[in-house]
Amino acid sequence: MSVLLVPNLTGAAELDDLRARAEKGDPKAQLDQAYRYRDGRGIEKNDIEAMKWAHRAADGGSAEAMDFVGFAYLRGNLVERNTEIAFGYFKAAAPKVPQAAFNLGQCYFGAQGTEQNVTKALVWWEKAAAQGHGRAAVSAALAYLSGEGVKRDEMRARKLAERAAELNNPSGLVVLGEMHFQAGNLELAKESWRKASKLLPTGSTGHPAQPSDNASAQQGADLLKLIEYRQRECEPGKFAFVQMPHIYQGYNNCGASACAAFARFQGSDISGWGFKKLCPSPLGTGTDWGHLLDASGKIGQKWKLITFTPDDVGFEEATAMLRRELDAGRPVVVDFKYIGPQYPGGSAGHTLNVCGYITAENLYILCNPAVVSPGLQLITADDLKNFWRSDHYGALSKGVLSRPAFIIDKQ
Repeated sequence: MSVLLVPNLTGAAELDDLRARAEKGDPKAQLDQAYRYRDGRGIEKNDIEAMKWAHRAADGGSAEAMDFVGFAYLRGNLVERNTEIAFGYFKAAAPKVPQAAFNLGQCYFGAQGTEQNVTKALVWWEKAAAQGHGRAAVSAALAYLSGEGVKRDEMRARKLAERAAELNNPSGLVVLGEMHFQAGNLELAKESWRKASKLLPTGSTGHPAQPSDNASAQQGADLLKLIEYRQRECEPGKFAFVQMPHIYQGYNNCGASACAAFARFQGSDISGWGFKKLCPSPLGTGTDWGHLLDASGKIGQKWKLITFTPDDVGFEEATAMLRRELDAGRPVVVDFKYIGPQYPGGSAGHTLNVCGYITAENLYILCNPAVVSPGLQLITADDLKNFWRSDHYGALSKGVLSRPAFIIDKQ
């Protein structure tokens, strides 16, 4: 996401001066105006004015403004979404602005406005990382770590994770901590996760709709808490943890990524993009759950879609099912629905896995493709109840709100 530190102007005289400089063609002042109108800081929020001033600054040669415009078109939050236009602006700005280089890499990796090209995505992410962009470094690290579209290279992944950690990026610290954990270096893992957890405010748990850096800081706190559970045998009825592969999703590829991780748990070596290519919808677009279910059959696995009502009774039945599956050592795929003005259209869906629970604290453990490896997050039962619901997971939903899940069909 594009970020610009805007001076704390609140007085009328200062705002008048800013506007006067913008009117005279000062690209910096024009971009300041764009951010103020976008966020409603000192000026009444106005998306049209935000884009007008951002376009003026971009037309005047501001690469930061080009990134602003590109991101608006990518997200569709200020204007109608158009990934081709977004890609063009990012490509123009990427040589000068690390954030634009990161966004351009996202477009190449997630087939947004261009054909997918993981090699080009890595080139731009690594350029951005060299210029101090921590999230770009960790994105490249995750591609090398999982072998998503590129040959798996743990040594290169480690160097990029270390680069992100050097930049105090919470995602990088989480990934580096997981590498230490997998190598048996628990103290180094704790140190990395503790650093991540101190970079931004954290709570007893977070929630899956948090911004990425906040989610990674919370991941650090969650992983510190989960260390003992990840090393103990499960106690049915008290706690369960199912170790499963994690795949970091590309843009708008949560369904296929979560399902690919579920398939890998069952012995497949399929990637998130490989799973997506078994479905008829284009790369970089949402995936119908009916198509995901069909894809499981194409790789020789048997899954079953089950649903529960969105009321209290349905939640009790759904969580009883979760605990049974987890006690038996089987994760479950679920679909969440987020509601809020920050989402184009007012809501968004997200597919992820549930891989554990802790009864004493009324917590569940998620394996989420939207956060960095190992993808583990803690969620309260109340938040799970709020988020686990969907009426648009696919044609099979028929527009009816329910709590959907994929489980392994044991018949």
